[in-house]
Order: sequence, then structure tokens, then C-alpha cells
Amino acid sequence: MAYSQNWDLDRIYPGGINSPQLAQKYELVGQQIIAFREQVAVAASSDDQIADLADLAQTIGSGLGTISIFINGLASVDYGNSVYAPHFDKLGKLFVDFSAPLNQFQKQLLSLDKPSFVTICQSPRLAPIAYYLTELRTDAKRLLDDKTETLINKFDLDGQQAWSQHYDTISASLSMTYTDANDGKTRQISAGQALNMLDGEPDNDTRANIMANYEKMWQQSENLTADTLNHLAGFRLTNQQAHGRQSHLERPLEMNRMSQATLDTMWGVVDNNKAMFKPYFDRKKQLLGLKTIGWQDQVAPLTHIGDYQPKEVLYDDAAAFIITQFGKFSPKMADFAKMAFENRWIESENRPGKQPGGYMESVPDLHESRIFLTYTGSVNDAATIAHELGHAFHSAQLTDLPLWRDAYAMNVAETASTFAELIVNDANVKGAKSDAEKLVLLDAKMTNPIAMFLNIHARFLFEDAFYTERQSGVVTPQRLNELMDQAQIDAFDGILDVRHPHFWSSKLHFFIDSVPFYNFPYTFGYLFSAGIYAQAQLEGAEFEDKYIALLRDTANMSSEDLAKKHLNVDLTQPDFWQAGADLIQADINEFLDLSEQFI
Repeated sequence: MAYSQNWDLDRIYPGGINSPQLAQKYELVGQQIIAFREQVAVAASSDDQIADLADLAQTIGSGLGTISIFINGLASVDYGNSVYAPHFDKLGKLFVDFSAPLNQFQKQLLSLDKPSFVTICQSPRLAPIAYYLTELRTDAKRLLDDKTETLINKFDLDGQQAWSQHYDTISASLSMTYTDANDGKTRQISAGQALNMLDGEPDNDTRANIMANYEKMWQQSENLTADTLNHLAGFRLTNQQAHGRQSHLERPLEMNRMSQATLDTMWGVVDNNKAMFKPYFDRKKQLLGLKTIGWQDQVAPLTHIGDYQPKEVLYDDAAAFIITQFGKFSPKMADFAKMAFENRWIESENRPGKQPGGYMESVPDLHESRIFLTYTGSVNDAATIAHELGHAFHSAQLTDLPLWRDAYAMNVAETASTFAELIVNDANVKGAKSDAEKLVLLDAKMTNPIAMFLNIHARFLFEDAFYTERQSGVVTPQRLNELMDQAQIDAFDGILDVRHPHFWSSKLHFFIDSVPFYNFPYTFGYLFSAGIYAQAQLEGAEFEDKYIALLRDTANMSSEDLAKKHLNVDLTQPDFWQAGADLIQADINEFLDLSEQFI
């Protein structure tokens, strides 16, 4: 095998969690925070004084980010090991120590009158980060007094952050049994392994058995996870209200640099186009030999279509395919992907003890990235690698810029990743050697639209309803089940005969402390990237430079301004979003036409 499936974390800090270099970095960052606190205590008004403070703050942020990915990386492959808990606590305290002087820095920016602030931001050292500085200054208007802010941040360690970590502890301890319909044997698997199998298990009966036991496993833990979700949300709502926010969506929209009008328009288009999925699922039900469609069937792989038998995609073959297809759109993307594989930036081995899901995180001190996932050999897994490489390529385009120009929001972060995934999925379909293979690959390509239009919309509808009710008090597990069930009925437009009421309990995204409403940015990114992908196909070789220019602007303006500048579209109008929905309709039409011969 040409490429290792285990990542290199030693390049960050050699020797694992007891690395002397990690200990030294803790000490250095702590000293830098003290220096920053002392310097910010002296009123700064000149552009050089502000720039010096900004430089030091970014250096600290880079160090904290590097420590964070290192600890998270170790914990992700050794999921549930308590040895990492003290390090998460130590890192959290450093973030708290940093937050107080950073708040003071924000208040200093606010103390400048607007003409002076604008003039300072035009200076050579500050111009590249002027947009971020403006955001800091605006956020300062909501800050409470220094003592209160410090107290809130300290409470957060044993509040919101602690509840998020508590969920990881619960999830890592869970396991379940299922019966394999192929051999009749009962097997025990972890929660993470079960989640992977729900997406990839080809046998209908086995998949249904896994789903039933998966739902039961989370039902047995519902009191624990409901407590966790309620207290995490309660802390978040109290914190938001203390800072003058009237709506639970206000902060998520600010973090994604987008307007309520854009969000409403996007979901409006999603709602108006859901009917197109019904004939697709009716046909898929026929092809799978099912009488009903359950939660576990929404992205179930097609098998035994004609004479075609899907084969396992070897990791090296997936890597080579990704590199080749990237190169057709952007030689720089291809070179980057090859470098990431060769330098062991990717952890993909399929083995027990790993955290569910996948992610990409930047290593700011090294100007590198690390990618985590579990590769099982499916076409969808190959697309997941491309997705995470898209994230990493995005970050790589910003390494020559200050850290605060790398602080792009989650919604546009999902643009580069989904764009990369579209490249691979489309290439798979176009490269099919028979109608049967093309049908299977076209179905695999539908995984993304189903997730973005239906699954993620269910998450949004649930969270919106939950946070509304949570403002009046604790929401019981039974009520959480009801809210989730109704969200799935509405989001899937009645398509699902068997739903997953405990999805609120099983989905990690609901328990992430750092990002509220960790859902709608995916749909935004998917549809935004569809527009970019269409432009790339039209422009060919001229596209690469324009694409990189867009990525370099992602942390430098609002989502609406980014779309206007680089795509010349208005995100508050439905036309742009509808164009993405039309691409899905075209794929569904092709799927329906092609599948006629196989029913």
C-alpha cells in the first residue's frame, strides 16, 4: 500500500500526550497570555500599538489551536480514554485566561471613535485583518463588565463545555448487539461502528436490525443525554440573553456572517422542492425490494442491480482517483491532495476505539491540517476523503495571511469541502462502464442532497423547536422524542415510514459546545458550492484562480457580500438557491429514467 492510513501527529508534538514539547507549549502560551494581559492593560490608540496587540493575540490563538488539534487527534483515535480529560481541562483554562484580556482588547477598539478606528484599520499592518477587527469592535458592544465576563467564561468550563464532554463520555461507553441476516450470528459493536454500518450495510434485514437496536440503545440512555442536552442549551441560552440577544438564532447567524433573510430564503427553497424526492424514494424502495422506507434506508447502497456487483474501493485507488479528478479542475488541488496523502495528514484506518464521524482541523503553528475519518471501502467513503481534503485545501490558501484572515465561518467552510465532493461524485458517475454501475453511482451521489435537503433540515427544525421550548424550562426525553419525530415527518415530507426519534440523542452535532446550530451551514455550503461547481464547468482552466480568490475572501466579508463579489448573486433571493435544487432534480430524473430497466 502506497499511502499510510494512520496520521502523523508526532510532527506536531512528538511522543504522544506526555510529549515534553507539548508541556513546553502549554508553558509558552501561558506566558504569552500573561504578556498580552499586561500589554492590553495599557491603553492603546496608535495603529502600531493596536497591531502589536493583534499580532500577539493571533500568536496565542495559533498556539491554542495547535494544542487543541493535537489533543483532539489523540482522543479521536482512543475514544473514551480518560487520560485526555486533564488536558482538555488545562486547555480550557488557557482559553478562559485568554478571554479576559481579549475582551479588554475589544473594548479598547470600541473606545476609539469611528473615524479613528477606520483610519487605524487602513494602516498596512492592520488592513489585512480590518474586517475581523470590525467584528471584534461590534461584539464589544455586548460585553458585560470584565469581572462578569471572566466569571461567565470560568463557569463555561464546568458548564457548557463540561456537558459537551460529558456527552462524549456517554457515547464512548455505549455498545449494542445486532443479528447479521447473512449468517444468523449476533455481534457486538460500539455506537460509532453502528453509525458507520447504518450508512453502508447492504442487507435490508441486517440494516433494519441494526437500526432497531441502535434506537433501543439510545433510548436506554435518554435520561442521561436529555440532561446533557438540556443543561448545555440552558447555559447557552442564559449566556446569550445576558449579552442582549433576543433570539436563539441570532448568535448562529452572526457566527456564519449571514442574515435571517438569507436563511429564510434558503429553507423556503428547500421546502418548495421536497416533492422531487418522493418518486426517487419510491423507485429506490422498488430497487431495494422494500415495502417501507425507514431512517436506516435513506442512503442505503444499491446492490444486485443487473449483473453489476459493487466492489470494495481500495484506499490507494480512492486516493489516486481523487488526485486525478481534482487535477481536472485545479492542478493546485491535485498537488495539495497528493501532498496530504504522502505526508500522512489523514487518519482513515477502520478499527475499533475510534470516534464516530469525520473532520478536518488546521494545525496553525505548522500551517498544516489533519483529517480524521474511518474508511470502509465504499464509494461514499472516498467522497468523504475528498470532502475533508476540500476543507484542508481551503485552509491552505490562507496560510500566508494573518490568523484572523483564516477565521472563516462554518457555512462557507462547507463550500470548498462540498465542491471537492461534487468533483469526485460526478466523476464516478461519468466513469461508469454500464447502466447498472451508473445507477449505483448516481444513487451514491444522491447521499448529499438527501442529507442537505432532508436530514439536516430535520435537525434544524428540531433544534429550532427545542430551543424555543427550552426557554420555558427543561424539556423531557419524551418531549424531545416527539419534537424529533415531528421534525423528521416535516423535513422528509412524510417519506419515512420508520423514523429515528432518538436522533436528538445519537447525533453528536447537537452536543457541540463551540458552535450553536451546527446544521444549517451544511445546507448553505452545499448549495453555495453547487453554484461554484456550475461556474467551474463553464470556465475550465480560468476557474482555478477565481476559485482561490473566493476562498481567500471567505473570512473577509459577509456571506452575502462574498456571493455578490465572486458569483454576482443575491442570497436573499430564491433564484440562486433554486439553481442548486434544479441540479438535484436533474440527477433524480436521470436516476428514474435509468432505473426503469431494472424494476
